[in-house]
Amino acid sequence: MAARSSQQAVEKRRLILDAAVRVFAREGFNGARVSDIAEEAEIAYGLVYHYFRSKDEILDTIFLERWNVMLEAIKAVRAQPISAREQLRAVASFIVESYRRDPDVMKVIVVEVTRAANSFGRAHLAQIREAYDGIAAIVEAGQSSGELRDTVTPAFAAMAFYGAIEQVLTGWIFEVLPGAPEDVDQAKAFVIDTICGGLDAR
Repeated sequence: MAARSSQQAVEKRRLILDAAVRVFAREGFNGARVSDIAEEAEIAYGLVYHYFRSKDEILDTIFLERWNVMLEAIKAVRAQPISAREQLRAVASFIVESYRRDPDVMKVIVVEVTRAANSFGRAHLAQIREAYDGIAAIVEAGQSSGELRDTVTPAFAAMAFYGAIEQVLTGWIFEVLPGAPEDVDQAKAFVIDTICGGLDAR
């Protein structure tokens, strides 16, 4: 009985989070109300507060879930016996494919979390740094092997790499970049060629 109750709680919590993603993506975080989330999830208003203290905690949970998945993906990529360039390509591919699979989640993270960057940055600095450090470690290994030039610091390269991907996602979200399947595939190559290859003529 206890196991069944625990499973029901997990399912109800997931139901609320999935509904919140749809509401935040549609209405924006500031424009959304807890009652909107309850209505979207087709549950009683008070039940949302049984699982989450506030709307902010719901957004916080959505962010941490997705960010932790990305951290695990970066760790898995770093463990692969492939070149630094291919590792960066794998990370870029993971993030881009995450958008393709669930654009609403990525929209919430890129748009709504970015708007609350100061508060989220303070609360989750360790997790945010871990992602950048993981990407920087890939760059540093590539520089040490001679695969990548060392005129740019790994930390700056990591920021530029993630920043480029985030801007591409923003372009798709606001429909200022073409987002057909072939455009999404092409974007992966463009990010890697721009960051790894640079734009200067050799």
